[in-house]
Amino acid sequence: MTRAFRTAAVIGAGTIGLSWTALFAAHGLTVRVSDPREDLAEAVTEALEQYAPHLAARGLDVTGLADRVHLAADVTDAVRDADVVQENGPERAGFKKDLFATLAREAPAHALLLSSSSAIPSTAFTGELADEDAARVLIGHPFNPPHLVPLVEVVPGERTGEEAVQAALDFYTSVGRTPVVERKEIPGFVGNRLQNALSREAVYLVDQGVVTPEDLDKVMTNSLGLRWATVGPFLGSHLGGGPGGYRHLVAHIGASMQQTGAGGGTRPLDEERQERLIEAVEKAYGSSTYSELTETRDRRQLAVLAALDSTEKEEN
Repeated sequence: MTRAFRTAAVIGAGTIGLSWTALFAAHGLTVRVSDPREDLAEAVTEALEQYAPHLAARGLDVTGLADRVHLAADVTDAVRDADVVQENGPERAGFKKDLFATLAREAPAHALLLSSSSAIPSTAFTGELADEDAARVLIGHPFNPPHLVPLVEVVPGERTGEEAVQAALDFYTSVGRTPVVERKEIPGFVGNRLQNALSREAVYLVDQGVVTPEDLDKVMTNSLGLRWATVGPFLGSHLGGGPGGYRHLVAHIGASMQQTGAGGGTRPLDEERQERLIEAVEKAYGSSTYSELTETRDRRQLAVLAALDSTEKEEN
């Protein structure tokens, strides 16, 4: 049975917490916000005013948005009747350990306890919780700003229950996000690790005098950035192989690609691991034809280009 989410507690009202607050309220939840900052009321008001047009542009009804947001006296007050708690505190395991002990003690037993941690797996700060409390704790890592960027990385800890994972998927889906479950804990999770790998190479290329920062950004926004807005690296490569798909691509340019920038902590794939990867890509995308996939890619690509052209005209 799908849980009902009516009240959300947002713990920590920095950039991420305020964005969550606006999103949850726009989806009809009662939101209770807790943060020791002295300007909490002003910060919440300004954020709701700033984000309301963004949310309206996404088709959400922002009428009475502020009426659904309440300032809590403290953490205990914020979580007392919460169905879901979204924590956005400092990125320190010790801090989160103490905070989640409080959340587990003060929140209702049915409440889902989620952390926006961007690097620390939940197992690192739930070791002293009772099993029944650790079972309802997991990572729900967004990308900034979460009221606009759909992805949420759902990362269970070693003792997180399957019911809690499904509840997290249901919750984030209900507020218009795209949750993805990651099957193993790893520092930084998936999105930040990809971002950091690309950032390291960008810094290297600029530092070596290969390209200027401005031109590197042009390379990204006029090629990979556009492609990845419509298809990810694996589907993009699968289509790059033509009708033969990812297997054809690897057979023809795989070796040369692995020789390009072999550093950065990467290791070449042996034949067995490479075949497993090819089979995984074929399983993911093999049910659609090359023509079907490219038609979808190109239609989305044209939509992105049209949106960028429209925005550029407005700015000029």
